[in-house]
Amino acid sequence: METQRIIRIPELPDLESLRPLVARKRALERAFLAIAIVGAVIIFGILLILLLGVALRGLPYLTPTFLTSPPSRFPEKAGVLPALVGSLWLIVLTGAMSIPVGVLSAVYLEEYAPRNRIRRWLLLNISNMSGIPAIMYGVLGLVIFVKLMALGNSILAGSLTMSLLVLPIIVISTVEAIRLVPRSYREASLALGATKWQMVTRTVLPAAMPGIVSGILLALARALGEAAPLVTIGALAYVAHVPTSVFDPFTVLSIQIFGWASRPSSDFLGLAAAAIIVLLAIVFLLTIASVVIRTRAIRMRGGIR
Repeated sequence: METQRIIRIPELPDLESLRPLVARKRALERAFLAIAIVGAVIIFGILLILLLGVALRGLPYLTPTFLTSPPSRFPEKAGVLPALVGSLWLIVLTGAMSIPVGVLSAVYLEEYAPRNRIRRWLLLNISNMSGIPAIMYGVLGLVIFVKLMALGNSILAGSLTMSLLVLPIIVISTVEAIRLVPRSYREASLALGATKWQMVTRTVLPAAMPGIVSGILLALARALGEAAPLVTIGALAYVAHVPTSVFDPFTVLSIQIFGWASRPSSDFLGLAAAAIIVLLAIVFLLTIASVVIRTRAIRMRGGIR
């Protein structure tokens, strides 16, 4: 005689007993949201106060002469042209050296490297390198590029040093952007007869381009605002001529701002504020370029799909 198995269905909890728990969770969510909003308002308010202070102090000094003149010990004649040109030199050379190496390294680590301990060790160390203080890269650049390679305090030495600084950021951001590409994209490309390299260059990289561009411009913006590595390798605080070669001595906006801000005269503090406005404008332009490139890449990807 067969025995019948009795299946007991667990009793559902009473809805009335769950209401206090749900109300408690909702109250915690509202409290956390209120704390987050208050914190964001405080941070934004502090930033707005700082920006208004810089604008009020620096705008009277922000004239065409300020942008086209070299620095001087007379505030009414001082300008920011050598530092501005030096910053542009630095950003262009840093991007030219770090972007290809960083993107290709990320492609290899994510698409070609074996999934073993060595790869995990490399990614962990690259991630840790992005958190190293900037002045340590300056010491490394001083030993390798200034002393061993005898490049001196030139633009080339500064660009190589800043490339070491931004390279981990570019690699990690590119790896994360590539990981966000759905696996179905890769499978569909290979199923249509594409080689591995064609799949990476024509499918994966275009799909990951918005994230890659955002990471690159974020890294270059950090390089633009760093002063400690350049001071360590011997970048000058006072340069009266515009650099015309990668082997010329140079200065950048961040060092020029530091030099003017360290002087007791209020006029030089106004010049420092005007230089800060110029630096913020360049960073703002990089941010706008990032948004525009990201938007166009997303539209092109949507059109392909």
